[in-house]
Amino acid sequence: QVQLVESGGGLVQAGSSLRLSCAASGLTSSLYTLGWFRQAPEKKREFVAAMAWRAGTSTYADFVKGRFTISRDYAENTVYLQMNSLKPEDTAVYYCAGRPSPRPRMYESDWTDWGQGTQVTVSS
Repeated sequence: QVQLVESGGGLVQAGSSLRLSCAASGLTSSLYTLGWFRQAPEKKREFVAAMAWRAGTSTYADFVKGRFTISRDYAENTVYLQMNSLKPEDTAVYYCAGRPSPRPRMYESDWTDWGQGTQVTVSS
């Protein structure tokens, strides 16, 4: 059973940066993908970014391209989400997610493992 623990959320002003971390434990295969979703109040959970664990290739939602960067520390089993130029509309609970496949998917139902979420609030 893979366990995912997020950290790094907080309250920041528009234009600021935050880095989220997700520590993964219980990974038994490198053929795995880790990613980030977010859910704003009264909205559906949406895909943000993902990284194939072994290959290190990344995929992004269009609305974060150029502002957010996903990266990993392979030795530490940790994936990061660097968020720059934050906007009020980025306010959401950010969830780390995992799926036992090297191919990322943008649909929530395709992911099997979830963290508890970390709140990101961007004030205008």
